Order: sequence, then structure tokens, then C-alpha cells
Amino acid sequence: MSETRFKRMKDLPSGHLLGSGTPMCAGCGGLEALHEIYDILGEKTVFVNAAGCMTLLSVYPFTPFRGSWLYTAMASAPAGAQGVRDALDILLQKGRMAPTDDLEVVVLTGDGAAYGMGLSATSGAIERGLDFLYVCYDNEGYGNTGQQYSGATPHGARTATSTGARGYPGYKKDLFSILAAHRPAYVATAIGAEPLDLARKVEQAKGLKGPRFIIALSPCPTGWDYDPKDTVEIGRLAVRSGVWPLKEYRDGKVTHTKIPGARLPVEDYLKTQGRFAHLFTPQRNEALLGEIQGRVDAYWQAVG
Repeated sequence: MSETRFKRMKDLPSGHLLGSGTPMCAGCGGLEALHEIYDILGEKTVFVNAAGCMTLLSVYPFTPFRGSWLYTAMASAPAGAQGVRDALDILLQKGRMAPTDDLEVVVLTGDGAAYGMGLSATSGAIERGLDFLYVCYDNEGYGNTGQQYSGATPHGARTATSTGARGYPGYKKDLFSILAAHRPAYVATAIGAEPLDLARKVEQAKGLKGPRFIIALSPCPTGWDYDPKDTVEIGRLAVRSGVWPLKEYRDGKVTHTKIPGARLPVEDYLKTQGRFAHLFTPQRNEALLGEIQGRVDAYWQAVG
């Protein structure tokens, strides 16, 4: 490591995530959320990173984290976290590590792992009561390999593997409810464009023990087809249109942390992204637009 780079790393505030030298896409909503999360968690963390976009943060032999980082296959991050947590607990029990040196074990995955390949491993970790924080950056597709559809892809979106006139025929899986049904310590949805809401949820999760989850919607310029400068605005539109409800689960209760007053039409959000352009040109698909709006309306009517 060069002396200049060492000084730059050494002088950064605790928890700061390095941005220089990381080959990430401009305007990445996942990286936006991760910056904010890591600023709160700090360097006393070990990230167990499932294969996906964020594994590109590591350029051997460096990672941008001041703590520890471990790479796993896409489906294996919760199992890897179990091994790390067990090892830390053994060191603590044997007095080979001081309690002040303990680390927060953090799983970091995209939606391909969280909603699909790694869901069974996650379910098992919750059943075992694993003490870990699971962060999912949800860009609604397999972004690292060309934006194929995943269990998180919304109805009607065009992806590399759903190119028909109606886009993706399936529906986004309700991961929040699936995780909450396991009765973990904490589950929350978040987005980098609402930093205060995200920060409060990370602080709350950090103060708890047991399985804890943050699902962060992560606008993706390359996969969603929009200008990188619009990431924050698109994130805000996702919340204001009601497409992405901000909520949390704790002690058996679900609470919405930000309820949009006069909700914007869903098409205000959809129009910002090329993946939904086929719903508007060469002619409007009124039936599909109405279906998407109707599902959002039904959700908020049920919330009351």
C-alpha cells in the first residue's frame, strides 16, 4: 500500500466508506444506502457479502471497509454469518477477545440472494436466532449480470429476460412479510433518498439482538434505464407514489414510518425509467397501468 493511500485511509472518520477506486456504477442507489448504513455501523463490523453488485467494491487486496469483509456464494451469506458469529462468540467465551473488540456481523446481499437463492439459508438463520444484521440492496433484478428478472422485479418492468410487450408477467415478492412471519427481532424497509428514516432504522436495528433486517430499495441507472443524476428523485417518487412503503416490524407489530399524504400517481414514478417505457409508447397500455395503480391503491386502503 502506498504511503499516500495509507494516510488517506487512516485519516478518514470512523465508519467512512471509501469511494475512490471502487468500480461501481454512477448513481447506484444501493451504494447510496450503504454509505449511510456504514456511517452508523462504523468500522467494528464484519461484512459477509454474497455474490452480487457490491462484491465489486473489493479490488484485491483492498476493500473500502475499515472493518472486515468476507465473500460468499450468492446463496450462502447467512450460513457464512453463522460461522463468523459462532467464532466470535467462542473467542469471547474463552477470553481470547475482549468484549470491546466484538464485531457486528452484517450480511450484505442483493435481491437475487435475498428474495431467491439465499432465502432458505436466511429462514434457517432466523430459526436459529442468529445475532446478525442483514442488509439487502434491492435493485429489483440481477443487476450484476445484466438485469435479469428476480423475485423482486415489479409487474410490467422490462428486463433482459422479460422483453415482451407487457414486460415481466410476475409480481414482486413481499419479502418484508415473509421475514416478519418468522418473528425476527426487527425488519424494516428503507431507501437512501430518505436518509433520516434510514438512519433511525439502522440505529434501532443496531441496538437490538437477534436476526435483524433492512431492505433498501436501490434505484439502478443501468438496470432501470435512467440518468444517474436522477437516483435521489426517483427514490423520493417511489415513496411519494406509494410504490415503496416505508415500514418496520418489531415485537409482532408492523408500523408505517412515513405515510404519503396526497399520493402521486404511480405513473409519475414509472415514467422516469426506461424499463417501463413500453407502457407509454408507442401507445399507452391503460389496462396494465390501471392494474399497477390499483394494486398500490389496494395496499394503502388496507393500511387505512
